[in-house]
Amino acid sequence: MKVSPQLTAQSDWIDGEVIDVEHNPYMGLIISIKDKLGRIFFGQSRFFIAL
Repeated sequence: MKVSPQLTAQSDWIDGEVIDVEHNPYMGLIISIKDKLGRIFFGQSRFFIAL
């Protein structure tokens, strides 16, 4: 998946591998990804797009 710069504070979208998907009753669907540098990003599904 790709994660939005709005969530990462980076200049471009970041590609990563999905490592967790969780349904949070307050926040909705939460996705966690890990990029090739080993950084982990997570947030609401609206910040992610499938490759």
